[in-house]
Amino acid sequence: VYGCSEDDLLWRPLKGFLMCLPSFCCRLGVAACRQYSSSSGYPNVSLSSPLPGIPKPLFASVDGQEKHETRITTLENGLRVASQNKFGQFCTVGILVNSGSRHEAKYPSGIAHFLEKLAFSSTSQYGSKDEILLSLEKHGGICDCQTSRDTTMYAVSAEVKGLDTVVNLLSDAVLQPRLLDEEIEMTRMTVRFELEDLNMRPDPEPLLTEMIHAAAYRGNTVGLPRYCPAENVDKIDRKLLHTYLRSYYCPERMVLAGVGIEHEQLVECARKYLLNVKPVWGTSTPEKVDRSVAQYTGGIIKMEKDMSDVSLGPTPIPELTHIMIGLESCSFLEDDFIPFAVLNMMMGGGGSFSAGGPGKGMFTRLYLNVLNRHHWMYNATSYHHSYEDSGLLCIHASADPRQVREMVEIITREFIQMAGTAGEMELERAKTQLKSMLMMNLESRPVIFEDVGRQVLATGKRKLPHELCQLIKLPPRCYVASHCPPMSTSRLLSLAKTVVCLACTVSSGRSSSLGSNYACLNQGLT
Repeated sequence: VYGCSEDDLLWRPLKGFLMCLPSFCCRLGVAACRQYSSSSGYPNVSLSSPLPGIPKPLFASVDGQEKHETRITTLENGLRVASQNKFGQFCTVGILVNSGSRHEAKYPSGIAHFLEKLAFSSTSQYGSKDEILLSLEKHGGICDCQTSRDTTMYAVSAEVKGLDTVVNLLSDAVLQPRLLDEEIEMTRMTVRFELEDLNMRPDPEPLLTEMIHAAAYRGNTVGLPRYCPAENVDKIDRKLLHTYLRSYYCPERMVLAGVGIEHEQLVECARKYLLNVKPVWGTSTPEKVDRSVAQYTGGIIKMEKDMSDVSLGPTPIPELTHIMIGLESCSFLEDDFIPFAVLNMMMGGGGSFSAGGPGKGMFTRLYLNVLNRHHWMYNATSYHHSYEDSGLLCIHASADPRQVREMVEIITREFIQMAGTAGEMELERAKTQLKSMLMMNLESRPVIFEDVGRQVLATGKRKLPHELCQLIKLPPRCYVASHCPPMSTSRLLSLAKTVVCLACTVSSGRSSSLGSNYACLNQGLT
């Protein structure tokens, strides 16, 4: 534009905007037009009291009430069918089997691990896993198999209109697997790779969990290896797998669970595909099932590892000593299960760089008493593992190898303080966190499926979320040590003196001082 300077070209649009600003601010209110010459002029607005002129918010009540009840039907062959209806076009259906690594006392350890990797391979109706996936793709479905120490779970998520295909596929995958030699050989390679990855990953938590169970239940039930030992990889073949399946894969040890479908429709499919089906391994022999009860023994397991080359990228991670100390808790069938869950939330913890946003769990004991007070602690986290006949409450901690003694003393002190009385605010915070975590997890359809299946498999019924919330809301007196025998001071100290479990991984070349540091366990407990 001729006759205009560059400053005029920049100023004209800005001038027009400033002229319109007062009328715009008037529409927003008087507060938007205030001008302050300095920061001291800003109003002192309280963050703990309601703002004037703002209506009181109405929060959604968290009572855990389900819109649909959990329905259970037992078929003539003993198979239980459980369903939980849920709004949506997709469903999650699966078969849960009362079978896992704890049932391998009479077999080479690792069979459950092999079956997990062999799941959804070739069957009597499908020539390969690719055919299974192509069949599921027509209904937008995916499949997965997971094994734990006490449960094996086959699950499929797909459109509701494909329910007939899904149940037919599940029946075929569970009862009619071919277990071809080439599939077993491929599984051997997969297991070897997973074992190698387990020992090389920067996060040692899965390895420590395996070690703490082996120390706590030495040579029995849940203390048996969850992962196939390297020496057993070549011992497991089709004949051995069929022998195991013949004992444990029987209808009375199974639950067909579904979420997002009508109960009558699921029962009809179960009768069609699971009632009169003969397994590929022949007649089941449930009388040979291992019914051993978990025996808590306690012990110490130490492992020396060279972690100098382990890294998450170009920058190597610090060389740390990791310990996990645990005490026996209770089974999920006992009344003390909920108090132990609250105790686990109260202990909380995490890492120096935990994800999840600012302030997550910052008022838990392991944050307040451990991570905030000892800058050299990299991690302190509480875990609670519970089974049908026992349980394990443990704390995982990590620090520099030169701080092993202090780290063990600090974690031991936290165990001893568990036997004391907790404050009312501390308890209420832990209960609220537990209810929040419970309700948040149960928003997911696969989690609801697993919850329904596991509860029905273990107890024959399901406690609904609102029932669990009511148990969590119990008065604080029910959580005091004198009213909770498993957490009483005398019991805690007697257990800790004799059966403390310790799992440890140490950087190579720094383990010379580790042996002398174990003496501080008993010193700290007395």
